[in-house]
Amino acid sequence: MPNPIFAASPAELADRNTLLSMSGLAFMEAMRDGHLPNPPIAKTLNYRVDRVEEGKVVFRGTPLFDHCNPMGTVHGGWYGTLLDSCMACAVMTKVPKGSVYTTLEYKVNITRPIPLGTEIIAEGIVSHSGRSTGVAEGTIFGVEDGKLYATGSTTCIIMSLS
Repeated sequence: MPNPIFAASPAELADRNTLLSMSGLAFMEAMRDGHLPNPPIAKTLNYRVDRVEEGKVVFRGTPLFDHCNPMGTVHGGWYGTLLDSCMACAVMTKVPKGSVYTTLEYKVNITRPIPLGTEIIAEGIVSHSGRSTGVAEGTIFGVEDGKLYATGSTTCIIMSLS
């Protein structure tokens, strides 16, 4: 019986066996290097993995008109998704082979609106990684202007599947 956690076909994402055969750090490095596919959400929201190291992941992205709310500003969900992604993937770099993670909760503080077309970096850094939980903080900064656009924090659950 298929595991509902792994609903995507292997053509869309790395398959379960590949995921569980690697440490979280190796998995994120393989994604960054193009050896494993990026998640479909990254294409939809126009962001990509930029840097990966143990306990830290950086995404680059640019909000487009497609990411606006009815008032014409970048939707808060765009900020939230970028922060959730970089923070949780930072936790992933600490996950051992045979385990996975998922977000338990996250919080976002938007400090100012991102102008459309502004390239940003979203950086997640782990502050705690244990056997069953990981905690990380994140920031979104403008690449050119250096402005802080948002901060966040997350708690992830780490689950052994082997």
